[in-house]
Amino acid sequence: MFSLPLDRTAHLSPLEVWHAEEFAAHMGRAADYIRPWVGQRFVTDSIESAVATLRRYAERQANDEARLFGIWHQGTLVGGVMFANFNASSSVCEIGCWLEPAAEGRGLVTNACRLLLEWAFDARGIHRAEWHCRADNERSVAVAQRLGMLLEGVHRDSWIYDGTRYDKVVWSILRREWSPQLRPVEGCPEKTLWVRGGPLDG
Repeated sequence: MFSLPLDRTAHLSPLEVWHAEEFAAHMGRAADYIRPWVGQRFVTDSIESAVATLRRYAERQANDEARLFGIWHQGTLVGGVMFANFNASSSVCEIGCWLEPAAEGRGLVTNACRLLLEWAFDARGIHRAEWHCRADNERSVAVAQRLGMLLEGVHRDSWIYDGTRYDKVVWSILRREWSPQLRPVEGCPEKTLWVRGGPLDG
């Protein structure tokens, strides 16, 4: 299993079924905060439902359809990033994220998503990466912008939460537009740069 540094106290690693207890505890802290912004099947409320969610992603990864990674800060799971959808045949993927409030403001999600894009474009030759979120999710929109994505359009009233419909926005970036933005990771040795390709295969 790999572990890639995001800053001097945080790292990115695969989030797997054996993390179910830790994932459930994390969701206990994060659920109310992230629930309006993520798919409702993703939010779990027990170890059993955590196992089901992690197993679902493991099965999709085995079919090369998705991948799930956790963000650990000072040894505690605080969020993660994912390939919500990965379609090698059409050369299109969708990435997404979630994070506990206590871990916000450190750039962890943006750094982690850069690693996902680097792997998708360089290792897998993906042509197009997408980002979907509620139009009023300002933090998610900001990540898409920092990744260099372009706003393509609005799906009106297509996001349903708690009986209310919200607009969804779609952002994207193409392989030819991607700048890897290689740089030393803060707090790590000078020669430690964003890792290309292979490590995300696990």
